[in-house]
Parts: sequence; C-alpha cells; structure tokens
Amino acid sequence: MSMARAATVDIGTTMRLVAPDFATVSVRASLRYDPDDPYAVCVMFHPDGTDADQVAWSFSRELLAKGLEEPTGIGDVRVWPWTTPRGESVALALSSPDGNALFEINRGVVQRFLRRAYSLVPRGRESGYVDMDTTLTKLLAGGV
Repeated sequence: MSMARAATVDIGTTMRLVAPDFATVSVRASLRYDPDDPYAVCVMFHPDGTDADQVAWSFSRELLAKGLEEPTGIGDVRVWPWTTPRGESVALALSSPDGNALFEINRGVVQRFLRRAYSLVPRGRESGYVDMDTTLTKLLAGGV
C-alpha cells in the first residue's frame, strides 16, 4: 500500500534539441519524479518558455538510469550515454506518429535527478509505493 507523499523531485534544466546536421537549439525543460507513480519519470518541455503549452513524456525511471551507462530502450523512447564538445551528456530520442526528436541532456543533471528520485523511492522498492486499491479502482473506471 502506498504511503501518502507530498515530496516530488522537479529539476528545471535546458536540453538541446539536436538537428539532423547536429546543430542544436536550447529548449527549456524539467525532469519530474512523483512517488505516487514510482516506476515512471516525466520530462516536460516548455517550448515557449512558459508552463502554458508544455509537452510531457513519461517513461520508465529504470530506462533513464540504465541509459546513463549503455544504450537502452526500443520504440518511442531510447536513451544512451553521449559525449559532446560541451561535455558528458545523455541522449534522449523520442518518437511519435508526429515525428522524431533527439535531445541532449547534461549527464550531471540526470545523475542529480536520479539520486534525488532514489532518495524518495529506493531502486527495487517501487512496489511498496503502489496503492493497488486506488490503481485497480482507476483501471476498472477506465481512468488509467
């Protein structure tokens, strides 16, 4: 059963959108972790610099952690270590029916984010933070 948690991890950062010719454009973004959804992380993009029109992508916290060390993921989300002229980074490739995007994130930002997320819900302990009654109720109501 999940224990109520008010704490979340929310780190604002600048990612670089990588064009096919490897030119980059800075994009304001944030990484978010909520213990109420202990297996997932969310990347929110703020394309106009505000929170009004943000675009969110959720995917596995483990995928992000594993991507620090080796290429991982298939399909819509892929993550891998990447060295750039700006230093050690993490590549985040996102695919949807609307198109594909490749982002570069500072490795230190991702490591700090994951350390804070694991301090809230330790790796391997996620199941202890899932409220099965609430999840089942949402599933049966068609809300998940």
